[in-house]
Amino acid sequence: MNELDQALALIARGADEIIKKEDLEARLKTGRPLRIKAGFDPTAPDLHLGHTVLLNKMRQFQDLGHQVIFLIGDFTGMIGDPTGKNVTRKPLTREDVLANAETYAEQVFKVLDRDKTELRFNSEWFGKMGAADMIRLAAQHTVARMLERDDFAKRYKSEQPIAIHEFLYPLVQGYDSVALECDVELGGTDQKFNLLMGRALQEHHGQPPQIVLTMPLLEGLDGVNKMSKSLGNYIGINEPAIDMVTKTMKIGDDLMWRWFELLSFDVSLEDIARMKEEIASGVLNPRDAKLRLARELTTRFHDAAAAEQAIAGWHAVVTGEGDTSLLPLADIEAPAEGFRLAALLTAAGVTPSNSEANRKLKERAVRIDGEVVDDASRVFTAGFEGVLQVGKRNFARIRLI
Repeated sequence: MNELDQALALIARGADEIIKKEDLEARLKTGRPLRIKAGFDPTAPDLHLGHTVLLNKMRQFQDLGHQVIFLIGDFTGMIGDPTGKNVTRKPLTREDVLANAETYAEQVFKVLDRDKTELRFNSEWFGKMGAADMIRLAAQHTVARMLERDDFAKRYKSEQPIAIHEFLYPLVQGYDSVALECDVELGGTDQKFNLLMGRALQEHHGQPPQIVLTMPLLEGLDGVNKMSKSLGNYIGINEPAIDMVTKTMKIGDDLMWRWFELLSFDVSLEDIARMKEEIASGVLNPRDAKLRLARELTTRFHDAAAAEQAIAGWHAVVTGEGDTSLLPLADIEAPAEGFRLAALLTAAGVTPSNSEANRKLKERAVRIDGEVVDDASRVFTAGFEGVLQVGKRNFARIRLI
């Protein structure tokens, strides 16, 4: 495989769709560093692994020698994009946008190379536009075309309100590509309409239309829904190392391969295929493959020492071998009368409810410091410290205060 083919294979890894792939190949052949853009609205102050799917692809472009533009939509964030929703998303205040943008900028460089990243804000050009400029921009598209966007079409059909300013969002995002003279724009599959808008507006302004590369939305810990803070099925990139390890180890074996493809830099597609064969033949334990993923992710967002310490703590609980004091200690305030065991398990977060805790007690699936316990009437008061474990995957080291 020659250098061009290798580059195309890396760019295509995990991608859902590359629109005008032939144009991408042609531009790569010129040897000119391409301008690669991905836009992020600072709607929340913290990033999770789902957000890093795009960041990872940006980093791959950087490693191939291209110019990556991390665009913070401080202007579009004040409009509010209802992507995937059936209602208008509440616009952010200027203060919210700036605070979230600052946090974003700090976090993205855990993935991107700071020295090779162009950090931009779209208020740079939209802040200079007057009302007449926005009207001219709005005149470049029709309402009928806007209603082709899936979420707009659904809301229109169900007679749910669509505010006029929402039609501006795809136009504004598309114009970003004009202002930055992008060669490639990256986005999630739910952003395809907006990404294509960039192509149309670039043609209107006499620029070569950008290549559009869409990435799938990463499934969260439940393996069903996309990773989302609101669903609680996420791993934040600022979470403690032990949480990254324990949460990664909880994902299903099928989901593991999806995460490898979209999140790993160290494991090639050939490596993934080989591991699948080794697991099928009984040579490799799926747990060991998952540990490889957990180690890579935790090292990326912390460091190698923190990753190894977290894995050692995980091993100590799961295998019963090692020092459980490596696990982080969580303080829980105990009521004056103390906790019964089921309530303690729920308060520690190792069971979702007291009824589930009682069910696990009957199954003899509960351990404290490695010993099976099943006395539901036992009471725990301030001063208790230990490792609670339900099954193999749910555990916590806690202290009652």
